[in-house]
Amino acid sequence: MARPSRTIGTDTVSAIGIGAMSFADFYGPTTEENSYAILDAAAELGVNHIDTSNIYGMGRSETAIGAWLAANPDQRAKMHIATKGGITRDENNTRCFRNDLAHLEAELDKSLARMGVDYVDLYYIHRRQAERPIEEATEALAALVAKGKTRAIGFSEIAPSSLRRAHAVHPVAAVQSEYSLATRFAELGLVQTCAELGTTLVAFSPVGRTLLTDRPVTTARLAEMPFLQSNPRFQPPNLAANIAQTDQFRALAADMGQPAAALAIAWLLAQGPHVLPIPGTRSVAHFRELVQGAQLQLSPEDLARIAQVLPVGWAHGDRYSAEQWVGPERFC
Repeated sequence: MARPSRTIGTDTVSAIGIGAMSFADFYGPTTEENSYAILDAAAELGVNHIDTSNIYGMGRSETAIGAWLAANPDQRAKMHIATKGGITRDENNTRCFRNDLAHLEAELDKSLARMGVDYVDLYYIHRRQAERPIEEATEALAALVAKGKTRAIGFSEIAPSSLRRAHAVHPVAAVQSEYSLATRFAELGLVQTCAELGTTLVAFSPVGRTLLTDRPVTTARLAEMPFLQSNPRFQPPNLAANIAQTDQFRALAADMGQPAAALAIAWLLAQGPHVLPIPGTRSVAHFRELVQGAQLQLSPEDLARIAQVLPVGWAHGDRYSAEQWVGPERFC
């Protein structure tokens, strides 16, 4: 069977990517060797899009990718690498955002050094600097393309209106946003605007931060995941309600003979040829389940059955806490 693919800018990539936040203890302790095992499996299975950021483990994720590339030099030409910049801290050590060229270029240079590469295939602004017009931020990214340090540009967590403004300055190859059966807000304009402009919608947390898998997070496991501990969907009583709701999805997946994670990935891919999920995992076995989803072809009947057990709006709790909402653009 031919491996399914997606397009980012002028590049053809695998239909599923690797979200490399999991290379930096974000969802629990990991090791460099474990990250290498995920990358080895990706190379074996034809998954060639890697998504990281300078702040994932404060460079740890990029360093792991760089070490793997150094040990596998033939893989650089095969891998499509995306990283991000724009989140930093001010003189008071308070988290803030910078989208000026000087900052973005300095951070990208550090990312390139950590990964041992001369350029990345895609460079995102991780969060918008609200007081800086997005046109100026886009010009900064375009300057990095002109300098050969990135081949394409993108933004993370921006509104459709912002995408239109940015795209008028320079083609925006990708917009990254949370999108899954658990988080559907992107369907209120972002999915459609990306399709119209030829921008790839890179969907992070495509299996709902474990809720759409056969092994949803437990209260005990939350102890090693500070981000989820403070996330409304994983606090009582929401967590119990969300697991109860998604039990129906797990049962449906089992009835269809598929891992729940594979079915969640297949559903996302069915939402449009411009949608590209980037799940993160520390488990090679789970990674194989995720990749299995890229091979599934869902019928209209399958999609209707999924909609019946997980109708729009089923999730209990907001996708972010008040603190986590600082930075992403709300548009609905």
